Order: sequence, then C-alpha cells, then structure tokens
Amino acid sequence: MTKVLQISDTHVGFAKRHFLGNWGKVQAWADRQDADLLIHTGDVTLDGAGDARDIPYCAELLQGLDIPWQSVPGNHDVGDPDSLAQPVDDARLAAWGEGFGTGNWVMDLEEWRLLGLNSMLIGSGRAEEAAQLDWLKDSMARAGGRRIGWFLHRPLFIHEPEDPDMGYWAAKPEPRQAYMELIGHHDVGLVASGHLHKSHDFELDGVRYVWAPSTAFALRPDQQPGMPGESRLGAVVYEFAGRELFVSRVDVPELRTFWIDDVLHEIYPGSSVS
Repeated sequence: MTKVLQISDTHVGFAKRHFLGNWGKVQAWADRQDADLLIHTGDVTLDGAGDARDIPYCAELLQGLDIPWQSVPGNHDVGDPDSLAQPVDDARLAAWGEGFGTGNWVMDLEEWRLLGLNSMLIGSGRAEEAAQLDWLKDSMARAGGRRIGWFLHRPLFIHEPEDPDMGYWAAKPEPRQAYMELIGHHDVGLVASGHLHKSHDFELDGVRYVWAPSTAFALRPDQQPGMPGESRLGAVVYEFAGRELFVSRVDVPELRTFWIDDVLHEIYPGSSVS
C-alpha cells in the first residue's frame, strides 16, 4: 500500500505571512504521517503571480518537508488566463518553473499512474496548452494498463461535465471538453483538485472527484451559493493498494481557521469575493 497526502491553497507569502503559522502545522502533520508522497495542488503562494519573492520562498518551505513532494501551479502562482491584471504569461510560467518545475509530472505507484497538470493553461490559447494536452495523451497511452489519477488546481467542473461557464471556479466548457473526452477513453479513477477552498468527494461515471480544502482560509457558504462541499480547512489522504483507492478527508490539528472576508483587504487589497 502506498500513502499519498494532498494539500492545497496554502497561500504563503514572503511579505504577507498571515498563513505561515498554518503552514508550520501542515508541515508537522505531514512529517508525522509516514507517507510516501505529498502532492500540493496549487496556490502554494499568496501572490507568486504578483510578487516574485513568493515563489522561491515557498519552494524552500516545501523543500523542508521530510517526504518527497510534487506540485502543480494555481492562479495565485502563475496567473489566470481570464485575468487582465495577472494573466498567465512567459515571465510567470518561467518563475514557477525555476522554483517548482513545469507542473507536468508522472509518477507510477502500485497499479496507478499519477499525472500533474497545469490547469491554469486550460483555455489560455498558449502553445503550452496544446503541448500539455499532447503530453497528457501520450502519458496516458503509455500507462501500461495502470489506472490513472490526475492532480490539478482548478477543477474541470462543479456539478457535472455539462456545466455552463462557472466563471472563476472551474474550467471553461469548450477547453474542458478535450479533457473530459480523455477521461472517457481511459481508465481514469481519480481527478483531484483544489482552488475552491471546499472539501468534497463524489463519484461520477466511475471516476472519483476529490476537492482538497485549503489550509489557509475558508469561504462562507453564501459566498459560493449553490456549491457543494464543506467550508473547512484540512487535507486529503489517499491509500493506493494495487488498483484500489481509499480516500480520507482529514483535519490537520491546530490549524487556525481564517475566513476570507476577515483578511481579504489585507492579503488581496482591492479584490472582492465573487
């Protein structure tokens, strides 16, 4: 059996260290778990897309873990294809790459192939978007009969693959389609994401979709109307045994729960909760 931890949305900043205390609790918890791997599903940084110091600072924090780790970028790390203020661009992708790599990675364990995706490229129209899709197709085709798990920041959809445009919260319908087609054509057993600051676990057409909560702050239900899942902090523990998968959504002891409306004006001045 192989044990994998998923954390997400730690939002640690070089200058704004509101959530650094929670990071210390996460690191201590992770180091006690006797796990084989930790995967961070993005928004590692508070504002790596705006403050270049956040990327190397947070990379050094993850390097302090006692277990191997992988990561994928979030919108606060490399920008958002829909953002005018912080679009995904060459400089932001290069900065992330220096600290964390491209965000595309392959790990084989038990009878599974785990793949890391940069969801902030989806819908960007950049050359890297097409390259990532080609890489994904090839990596899945070469899985050798293994089941497949994806790890990405922004979920592909909220309620169902036919969702309309959900704005900030999920991938856009048109670029989403290519990824859903790949899921339908391969033995994908897990799609794990972050971004929503919600804890949720559901199955659809034989695929387990897991949302990891943030370890930094939560949003109140009226700020995400109609969205499923729990507004809480925490992490996810996966146990892979052959082709089987066991999922536990867990608390991280002693995390301080921040609510976004209490700190938004300090961490992201000028922003609003949509």
